[in-house]
Amino acid sequence: MSQPLSGAASPVRAKNHGLRIAGVVCFTFIAYLTIGIPLAVLPAYVHLTLGFSSVWAGLAISMQYLATFATRPYAGRLADTVGSKQAVLAGLAACAASGLLLLLSAALEHQPVLSLAALMLGRLALGAGESLAATGATTWAIGRVGGAYTTQVVSMNGVASYGALAVGAPLGVVLSTHGGFAAIGAAVLALGLFGIALAFTKSPVALIAGEPLAFREVFVRVLPHGLCQALGAIGFGVISAFITLFYAGRQWSGAALALTAFGTAFVLVRLVFSHAIARFGGFRVAIASFCIECAGLLLLWRAGDPHAALVGAALAGSGFALVYPALASEAVSRVAAANRGAALGAYSVFLDLALWASGPLAGIVAAHYGYAAVYLFAALSAAAAIGLSGFLYLKQRRLRRA
Repeated sequence: MSQPLSGAASPVRAKNHGLRIAGVVCFTFIAYLTIGIPLAVLPAYVHLTLGFSSVWAGLAISMQYLATFATRPYAGRLADTVGSKQAVLAGLAACAASGLLLLLSAALEHQPVLSLAALMLGRLALGAGESLAATGATTWAIGRVGGAYTTQVVSMNGVASYGALAVGAPLGVVLSTHGGFAAIGAAVLALGLFGIALAFTKSPVALIAGEPLAFREVFVRVLPHGLCQALGAIGFGVISAFITLFYAGRQWSGAALALTAFGTAFVLVRLVFSHAIARFGGFRVAIASFCIECAGLLLLWRAGDPHAALVGAALAGSGFALVYPALASEAVSRVAAANRGAALGAYSVFLDLALWASGPLAGIVAAHYGYAAVYLFAALSAAAAIGLSGFLYLKQRRLRRA
């Protein structure tokens, strides 16, 4: 584990640290709620309402992850050198801006090219907001309770993010049904503004003294852990980008429920099994998680009815749940506390890259082999993650023996 913070809040008693973490991780929930609300609606809006191809539908989802990927280094360094609270405020402002651009896209619906351009700009703003708000909230929470609680902070941050996706997807469908795509933009804008107002009421934590490492050096240290995570994240990427079209192609209803099943299973596993990382180690937990995720993706690939698809999505969510904190605990331990934000940013770059690339790549797979094939593609990626994690685990054991 990483070292406890110096110059920040002292570690608190175990019975109090959960509330102190939740008091800041709530900003991750707000940011990811702005992501989840358009998630189930966006592919159909681009493909069916605006009339663009499935590749453009996947790209519309992936544009957010491209912006998140591009801004991770800045987000981590901003949290380390300027302050976590400032990073959160900047991220929530970007989320609010994305809501404005979604409103503009809805207003330009009868001019599809302009509507898509506004939507893509909104996705870029939302991606920047995600990296700033999530990285800032994570380092802010660690600063409140101390570095000894890093794994718990990362786990609760994941509960907030994927819990928000589970709530946001069906909420977005309801909003779109009753108010059209404009209601999606209005909700995202309102949430961003509410989060900004709430963040101003919270006290910041002190910056950590220490020599900052170049981002390139931090990136190299977390590279193998990030690659494992990226391979596992493809499953989530293809579920979020293509589950709506997968259901529509088979004339099934309830695609948003599959996203909810994924998110609900994710949250439950994080809550129940988060202590497994400290007990068994990050690599062993990651290997088991990838195996479960792979099984869920294979079930989605072969699903013959929506019930089987729901089980597959839930199983994939269960497997993916502990991947990020398990590998993050190994990655962040490789840097000093003063570079924790940069390490989280560098590690998360791989998640962003995987989610950005999975949309268009899976779109190409879907165009040639059908929507079910994207889940086979994701399952093979998870299988590769099992192999790489196993290699890193054996290497770690050899180094410890030496």
